Amino acid sequence: MVVKLNKEAYENAKRLIEHGHFVADERDAWSEHAPSTQEQNEFIDKHGLDEYAKWFLGINDEKKEGTKGRYKFPYGDFKDVHRCADISGESRAGQYKHFDIKKALSHLLGMIDSHSKAA
Repeated sequence: MVVKLNKEAYENAKRLIEHGHFVADERDAWSEHAPSTQEQNEFIDKHGLDEYAKWFLGINDEKKEGTKGRYKFPYGDFKDVHRCADISGESRAGQYKHFDIKKALSHLLGMIDSHSKAA
């Protein structure tokens, strides 16, 4: 599997955090906070696949363009960046040796933690 960093999504996540659109939740909360398949499909219907892609730090080049399966490593719920998603993704990215994605997620975690302490 060839998964590369989605730079547009990474920039989007940084902007969201800078503007306070993040949830400093705990590690295991992502299973509860992750958008359901129905919520994902509704988001795509309303905003399109290009906007959907901005919520995923990985692009799998082996998957066909125009499909949800092309996008990996979600970092939020279409409103906010979630710390729990970043922690989960960072672990998975390291496991599968997607080091550019792991580094991006680590940076986002640092931003969230820094902004949380400042608040």
